[in-house]
Amino acid sequence: MRPSRAGHQEGDHVVTDRRAAILEGAARVIARRGVRGLRVEELAAEAGVSTALVYYHFKDRSGVLRRTLEFIGDRAGRYTAEAEEESDAQSDLDAAPPDPRQELERALLLEFQDVPEVRENSTAWGELRASAVFDPDLRDELAHAGLTWVHEVAALLGRTRPTVPAPVLTASAERLTALLEGLSTRWLSGILPLDHARDLMREAIAVEAARLDHDV
Repeated sequence: MRPSRAGHQEGDHVVTDRRAAILEGAARVIARRGVRGLRVEELAAEAGVSTALVYYHFKDRSGVLRRTLEFIGDRAGRYTAEAEEESDAQSDLDAAPPDPRQELERALLLEFQDVPEVRENSTAWGELRASAVFDPDLRDELAHAGLTWVHEVAALLGRTRPTVPAPVLTASAERLTALLEGLSTRWLSGILPLDHARDLMREAIAVEAARLDHDV
């Protein structure tokens, strides 16, 4: 008898769910205890799986860290896209859709949401970034993820100022993303109130927009 496609899809779904559970558990552990506090045994208990399954999917602890970094980036992209879709749907009912400048501001300010998923994501990202100082392999992965983010922000900036050269847009995106990471760390650690962090980010976007006007 030929195996049904539905049967294979169900099995793949179980594997995907278990892999996702491990990555979600890794993000939680890293956010709470830092990278040095991540142990495969504790991760397995957090995710509700066996240590053997962790090693099966990720080979070793370094593999867990690399894939967790990807997971954090993917999750940020997902909750950003969901929030933007919800906002766009509301705009369709209430007013005109946002202009490119508003889209840029919205995309950056979504990193300052006081909800568990965003707080966990940002905290884990910060822990991985700090650990990369001492881990060359993780440093390469982090650099790639950071560069992808810079390019995404540069593309949003390019929509606001289409005639500005790409290198200028990239430099502006680097400044904005670096500031966002710093403000996020200060907010999460209680140094900055959330509203003040958002205001500072808005002001930085305005400064960069004015600077780009001079480079047109």
